[in-house]
Amino acid sequence: MRLPDLEAWAIFAAVAEHNSFSAAADAIGLSKATVSKAITRLEEQIGQSLFHRTSRRLALTEAGKPLAAHAARILAEAQAAEEAARDALSAPTGRVRLAAPMSFGVRNVAPLLAEFLAAHPGIEIDLHLSDARVDIVAEGFDVALRIGDLPDSSLRGRRLCDIRTHLVAAPAYLAAHGTPAHPSELARHRVLGYSNVLAPWRFQHVDGSDVAIRPQGPLIANSGEALIPTLVAGLGIARLPGFIVGPHIGGGAVVTILPDWSAAPIGLHLLTPPSALRPARVEALIAFLSGRLRDPCAEADQPARAT
Repeated sequence: MRLPDLEAWAIFAAVAEHNSFSAAADAIGLSKATVSKAITRLEEQIGQSLFHRTSRRLALTEAGKPLAAHAARILAEAQAAEEAARDALSAPTGRVRLAAPMSFGVRNVAPLLAEFLAAHPGIEIDLHLSDARVDIVAEGFDVALRIGDLPDSSLRGRRLCDIRTHLVAAPAYLAAHGTPAHPSELARHRVLGYSNVLAPWRFQHVDGSDVAIRPQGPLIANSGEALIPTLVAGLGIARLPGFIVGPHIGGGAVVTILPDWSAAPIGLHLLTPPSALRPARVEALIAFLSGRLRDPCAEADQPARAT
């Protein structure tokens, strides 16, 4: 059996990540000549070019793009195996890269990290907050929290809890435009779109009937927080998670509408790259977040309703 050239695959992963032979050589402590020879050797073995090379630019070929993801996983698994062996002999140490949605991360994740870091002084957290959907493998994240659907079938994921959403409007908006009595009436209303709550909106009545609508309106954003000023100003109706809109419901700035209709909750998921091997520091953070983020989804707000 011919063994794969794992060193060449690891070097290829480094070049693809840094998009430069020189930068990759500096990062992994090899000469540029050694890196170049490894790439040439790998290209000869697979019979395809991995990079387009010019004097000014280096870019992955169409064949190289999917292979770069494979190479990154090979390198990550090897690193994880070495780290797991070292971790077995000592307390977890090192950096964990964690991605989370912006609003949920600020309100529900960041407050927990002080406790985690106090319990694990050898671990560092690199927290990345964004409502954009990150590519966990390509961007090198160890753990990601995601709210919504999970199209990335290659990732390992677990559903931590359900997050309830509320259909809300400011009293001033309802006074000016009327209060919808049925979801179908939202078609004639100004709706503020939170792109993380995907259309169509599906509602179920207490009698078991259901309806789906595709609302439209003057503003759509991938951050629920960005909709709040327009919502509170009485310029539209929005469907938002409780962790974003709950304080505004509690303070009376907005009220819930269509109380007999409920929208399906959206899931909070914890995702990791597909590798089964994870350093102890990553396992520690996963265990901590899995335990502590099951309950925060049970919202404490008591929604005020339109009358």
